[in-house]
Amino acid sequence: MRSMTLHIPILVLSCLLAETAIAQVSAQSLPQGGQAPVASQLAQKPGAQLITLDQAIQMALDHNHSLLAARTTIQQSQAEEITANLRPDPVLLGDTQFLPIFQPSNFSADYMDNTAQFDLGVSYLFERGKKRQNRLQAAKDQTAVTKSQVADNERTLAFNVATDFINVELAESTLELANQDLKSFQETVNITEARYKAGDIGLDDFLKMKLQLLQFQTDVAQARLARVQGLSDLRQLLGYEQVSADYDVAGSFDYQPIKGNLDDMQAAALKSRSDLMAAQNGVAAANSAFSLQKAIGKRDVTAQINYTHLGYLNEVSLFGSMPLPIFDRNQGEIKRAGFAITQAEQQRLFANGQVLTDVRDAYEGWKANDEVVDLYRSGYLDEAQQSRDITDYAYKHGAASLLDFLDAERSFRATQLGYRQSLASYLQALEQLRAAVGTRSLP
Repeated sequence: MRSMTLHIPILVLSCLLAETAIAQVSAQSLPQGGQAPVASQLAQKPGAQLITLDQAIQMALDHNHSLLAARTTIQQSQAEEITANLRPDPVLLGDTQFLPIFQPSNFSADYMDNTAQFDLGVSYLFERGKKRQNRLQAAKDQTAVTKSQVADNERTLAFNVATDFINVELAESTLELANQDLKSFQETVNITEARYKAGDIGLDDFLKMKLQLLQFQTDVAQARLARVQGLSDLRQLLGYEQVSADYDVAGSFDYQPIKGNLDDMQAAALKSRSDLMAAQNGVAAANSAFSLQKAIGKRDVTAQINYTHLGYLNEVSLFGSMPLPIFDRNQGEIKRAGFAITQAEQQRLFANGQVLTDVRDAYEGWKANDEVVDLYRSGYLDEAQQSRDITDYAYKHGAASLLDFLDAERSFRATQLGYRQSLASYLQALEQLRAAVGTRSLP
C-alpha cells in the first residue's frame, strides 16, 4: 500500500511539470497578440479555379444576370430619349369627288377631266411651348435616375457577393478546425480505449468518450455542407456559367483593421451613395415633367395646304386650325406634376437621412464587432488552447478526470468557433460599412 501511495503523487508531479512545459510551448507557438490563425489551409484540387474577393465582385458586376437585366433599363430609357426627340410626321391628304359610281356609263376621260374633283394636300402639326425640347429633357432626366438606380443595384450586389464570400471563408475555416479537432479527439479516444483495455478506466468513461466523438464527426459534416452550399450560392451571384464547378475562394480570413471616423464616412456617403443620387436626380426629373406638362398646356397649330383640280380650275387652298383653350388647359396634369415635385423633394430628404443613418448604424456595428474580436485576440484564445493542451496531457496520463477533459475540450471548441464567428461578423460589418458609405475605399 505504501508503494501505491507514493506512486500517485509522483505521477501527478510529473504531469504538472509536463503541463508547465506544454503551456510554455503553446504560448510560443501562437501568433503574437493571442490570435489563432484561421485562414483556411484546405487542400485545393489541381487546376481548381481560385477567386479572390475583388475578382469575385468584378465577375459579378460583369456577369450577374439580374444586374445585366437591370442594365437594359438604361438602354430602354435612352431609346425613349430618341422617341421624345422626334418631330410630328406630316400628313398626306387626298380625295376625289363627284365620281359617277351609280352611273357607270358616264365614266369617260372628258367627264373625269371636267366634272370630277380631285384634291391633294399636306398638313403638319406645329408644336408650341417647346414641347419636343421639354420631352427630351424629361427623358434625359429619367435616364439619369435609371442609371443611379442601376448603380445602386451594383452596390447591393457587391455587398451580397462579399457577404457570401466571407461565409465561404468561415465555412472553410470551421471545416479545417473541425477536422483538426476530430483528428486530435480520435487520438484521445484511441488512448482511452487502450486504458480501458488495460483496466485503468471503466466502461462508462470509455463509452462517454466514444459518444463525444459523434459530436466532432457531426461538426465536420455540417461544416462541409456549409462550405458546399456557400460556394454554390456565391457561384449564382458571380454568373453560374462563368465559374467552374470545382472553384474555390482565395483570401485571408483574418482581422482587417481600418481607420476613419464617423463624420468623414458620412460626408463620403453623401457624395457617393447611388440611391441618394437617384433621389436627387428624381427631383430634377420631377421638375422636367412639370415643365413638360406646362408645355402640353400650350395649344398646337395644325397647318394644311391643298391642291384642287375641278374642270378648268386648278387651285391651292390654305387651312389652319388650333383648339381653343377654354376648358382644357391641362390644369390637372400641371397640378399633379407640381405635387410630384414635392414628393420627389421629400424622397430626397428621406434618402439623405437614410444614408446618414445607414452609415452610423454600420459604423457602430463595425465598432462593436471590432471590440469583440479584440477580446478574443487579447488572450482568451491562448488560454483556451493552453487549458485544452494541459488537460489533454493530464488525462492521457491519468492525472485528470474524464469530466475535466471533456469540459476543457468543449471550452476550447466553443472559444475557437466563437472567434471564427466573431471574425466573420466583423468582416461582414466592415462590408456593411463599405456598402453604407457607397465605396470600397473607406476614407
